[in-house]
This record gives sequence, structure tokens and C-alpha cells, in this order.
Amino acid sequence: MVYLTRKEHFNAAHQLHNYDWSDEKNIEVFGKCANKNFHGHNFDLFVTVKGKPNPETGFVMNAHILSKLMKQEVVARLDHKNLNLDVPEFTGLMLSTEIVVQQIWKWLQPHIASNACQLHCIKLYETENIYVEYFGE
Repeated sequence: MVYLTRKEHFNAAHQLHNYDWSDEKNIEVFGKCANKNFHGHNFDLFVTVKGKPNPETGFVMNAHILSKLMKQEVVARLDHKNLNLDVPEFTGLMLSTEIVVQQIWKWLQPHIASNACQLHCIKLYETENIYVEYFGE
């Protein structure tokens, strides 16, 4: 099995806030991420596909096609957006990076499956020190 990873980038704002809790509890649990005016990140998105290289091209998947899919299905939806307010799929959700990465999988999975390989992993860096990995489980 061969693994191919492509990286793309987007900027977005969000807020961590549990509406069942008081403002004080939200600040206690989420700190500055509970800011009522939201906060932003420079996200780095890594998408890994796996499969056997095509004998005619040598590719598991054409990296240009993977880049186009990532830009079309993810970056176009999320870049320079307020994730809490501008993305219908996130309405009413606790908007952690863990939730975002699961939605990205849902957007990409049908397109990757149609390219004779499998979506293996999505890694989403929120900061240089924090990232989430999702394997579709």
C-alpha cells in the first residue's frame, strides 16, 4: 500500500461555547477560545489517500486532482469564514477542531472513493502545536 499526502491551507474563525453553560463556565473550560467575538486560526490541512499505484501513471492518485478536490470541497467552504456563522453544516454544533475534521472527511470521502483509492487520514493543524487526526472511524 502506498500513501500520498497533500497539504492545503485556509484561515477561519470560530468560537468554543456550550450554550447550556454560563459565560463563566465557558471561560473556565475554553479560556480565550470562548471569546464572544470569536478567534481565528491559520489552519493547515493534510489529506492522505492510500492505494496501489496505477501501472499506467505510477500514481495512487493524481496530486493535482487531490489538490483541486481539497480546494473545491474544503477551502472554498471554510477559508476566511466564521465557522459558527457561515457554514451551515456546523450550525448548533460545539465547533472544536475534532468536529471540523469529521465534516471535512464527509465532504471529501465520496470524491476520493471515485478515484480508485481510499481516503486514509485527515490531519488538521489548528496551530503549530495542536492538530487533530481522523481516520474515518
